This record gives sequence, structure tokens and C-alpha cells, in this order.
Amino acid sequence: MIIIVYAVVEGLPVQEWVSFDSLELPQKERSSLHMGLLPDQGHVVHEDPKAFVREESSVQEQPARSNLVQEDGSFKGKSLVEPEPLEDLDSKVLAGESPKRRKSWEPGLGTERFCFFGHEISIQESFESYGALTWPGAVALCRYLEANHEHISLLDKAVLELGAGTGLVSIVACLMGAWVTATDLPDIMDNLNFNLSRNTRGRCKYTPQVAQLNWGEDLDHHFPSSIYNYDYILCADVVYHHNCLDELLLTMKHFCKPGTTLLWANKIRFAADLNFIESFKKAFNTILLVEVPEEMVRIYQATARVNVRRHQEQKTVTELLKLD
Repeated sequence: MIIIVYAVVEGLPVQEWVSFDSLELPQKERSSLHMGLLPDQGHVVHEDPKAFVREESSVQEQPARSNLVQEDGSFKGKSLVEPEPLEDLDSKVLAGESPKRRKSWEPGLGTERFCFFGHEISIQESFESYGALTWPGAVALCRYLEANHEHISLLDKAVLELGAGTGLVSIVACLMGAWVTATDLPDIMDNLNFNLSRNTRGRCKYTPQVAQLNWGEDLDHHFPSSIYNYDYILCADVVYHHNCLDELLLTMKHFCKPGTTLLWANKIRFAADLNFIESFKKAFNTILLVEVPEEMVRIYQATARVNVRRHQEQKTVTELLKLD
């Protein structure tokens, strides 16, 4: 039999399940992604099964599509999903991932566990919102940050996460010593705040901050560039079939100023995702850091495109003001 235990931590319900000896707990399937170092390092980090542990049943989550990303950016196999009504796409692709997860977790009550930097991370999820689930892009980005922490140091860096969801990426950034602000929509705030608090308290140098952010809405008013400056912008699985892709790109450009590095990981699900990637490449200087074909995930690094002449003029003006 399975006992369901309810507890209240900081005013939010926590659901755990316990199995007696007569039943086996779901086996811890160790999954690892091939994560490469930055291109100029010229070698690949080998798999370390201890770096990522997730509790789930023996039923493995399969990629939503069977296509493989080729080196030239093309796909081997059937074409990507063509434009359809939003509800159809959600049911066929995005929802095609979560029901498999739900089936494999029954009666797991929305808790997923990971291990990064020697710490167990317990993530409370909800099947009521896509934003309250942990998606492949987030796991891939965390794996990349851990594998390359000697080359990408977040210690004492100001980090902003867009579309933080369950907060996994922000938690890992906190464990790396970053000062983190995790942002998402209002209905995600409670669960995001709970996960951040539960997994960072007493472990991290800085207490993470949580802020509501609607992509593209009053950015200059709520997040003026003169005040909000970040060393890193982190994004994971923020691109799927929604109607805010233009607003997302606008938000990325607002925060990714000269001196800022943007890291974006995403599972390629739809043809529209490739269109966004092209717009993304035009908006920033980009490097494709990693492709994970079995998960259909790409990780990009981006920096702001700088008008050299204008940048030099601004630099000169700034120096003159300092002299005054």
C-alpha cells in the first residue's frame, strides 16, 4: 500500500508519498546528456551518471518527435509539426510529453528530484500549467552549467532567468554562487517561490529573488535598463507554440545589453521554433554551444550586437562626464 503524507511548509502544501517494503519505490533512472565544453576548448565532457538523478518509473519519457537535428541545422526524418490551431498543437506535442510523465509518476504527486553540485534538489510540480513542469531544456541547461562551471563562473554574478517555471535553473545558478532573480507569470509565483526557498535556504551565498514579468509589457517602466543590469540571462524551454514569441525576443533584447551573456536552451518541437531561432540569430551574436539529438535540445549563447562607432561615442561621453 502507499501512504500519502501531507505537510505544510511556509503555508504551501507539500505532497510526498511513501512506499512500504512490500512495494518498490520507482527506480532512480540515471539519465545523462552529452554536454560539450565551449567551442574553443575542443573536447567533450564525458557522461557522469552521478550528475543527474531523477526519480521516475521504468517507463521512459520519449521525445515528442523522432527527428534528429543534423549539423547543418536540418532534420532527419519527418518534417516538423506544421502550423495548426494552438489547441491542436498543445494536445499533440506539448501535452504529448506531460501525459507520459503523468502516467509514469502515478501516484507520484508532482515531485521530481535532481542532483546537481552534490545537492539533492526537490521540485514541486503541477500538471495544471505547462509553466509548473520541468521540461528537457531546463535539465539540459543545468547539466551544461554543471559540466562547464570552471569555464562559466556564476560566482557573485547577477543572473536573471526568464520563464523560470519550477525554478530548477535558478536553483542551480544559486548553488553556483549567483545572485539570482527568477521571473515568470503571476500564476507561477507561489510554486516558484516555494521551490526556490526549499532548495536554496542555508545552501547558497545569496537569497534568490522572485519577480513577476510579462514578456514585452512595460519593460522600460518596470525594469529600466539604468537600474536592472545582469551579467547572465538564462532561458530554458521558453519557446513553444504560444503567441508571445515576438514579446519574448523583445524581452531578451531589453535585458541582454553589452556585457551580458544570454544562455538559452530549448527543445525543438515545432517549425515555428526554427523561425524563432532565425530571428534570434539576427538579433544577437550567437554560438550554438550544444546539440542533444536524443532530447531534441539545443543550447545557444548570445551577446548583444554592438554598433562599434556608437559604442565608442558613448564610452567617450561617459569618460568625459567622469572627468567633470
